[in-house]
Amino acid sequence: MHHFFVSQEQISEKEIKILGQDVRHIRQVLRMEEGEELLVGDGEGREYLCQIQKIEEKAVIAWILEQRDSQTELPSEITLYQGLPKGDKMELIVQKTVELGVSRIVPVEMKRCVVKLDQKKAAKKRERWSLIAESAAKQSKRGRIPEVSEVKNFAQALQESSGEDVLLIPYECAENMGATRAIIEQIKPGSSVGIWIGPEGGFEEEEIEALKNCGGNVLTLGKRILRTETAGLAMLAILMYHLER
Repeated sequence: MHHFFVSQEQISEKEIKILGQDVRHIRQVLRMEEGEELLVGDGEGREYLCQIQKIEEKAVIAWILEQRDSQTELPSEITLYQGLPKGDKMELIVQKTVELGVSRIVPVEMKRCVVKLDQKKAAKKRERWSLIAESAAKQSKRGRIPEVSEVKNFAQALQESSGEDVLLIPYECAENMGATRAIIEQIKPGSSVGIWIGPEGGFEEEEIEALKNCGGNVLTLGKRILRTETAGLAMLAILMYHLER
């Protein structure tokens, strides 16, 4: 069943009004007709089973048949603190981590980041990443659209992540998979989890020490060295397997 997101202002007691680019997609791409059913989410965890009543040029009107809480969200809030990668790797990271259940993505400028974004470029990148997050949330039938935050420096992100219940830092110099398993097994549904991933050049030692002092758990993901665009996906997949019921 096709899935769309709307804002709260588009939802009334009995009907939902779909606007914008989704109207064109429904009319011209999917070629949906009046009477067909679709799922509509409010982006915050509630979804509505709807039946299309009217397809207009600039709006699709759908009656609400059923309202329910989304069943596709992980039982924990997971934030990815991602060191800014080169090229378009961030687009892949956003898309795939949204599919795997991430709650929020924070792009972080770290010492070994090659990419340096000024305020204007960072704002444009964030807009692009947010659109990718929304598209991935639709495709994977998420109940919410994960937020992609503004780009932050290491100190800002570190302060923010200090409020997480658990901090996980996959690090190429770490060893002992047994310790990794023990850390993961202690994470309970409902805990907030922060994942820190370094850029292509990895973490500086002082960054690792700062994360440890903030309560971070430095761990290994195995004997192979993972790329920055792979490590976060691996960590999310492990947490999805561990937390989902």
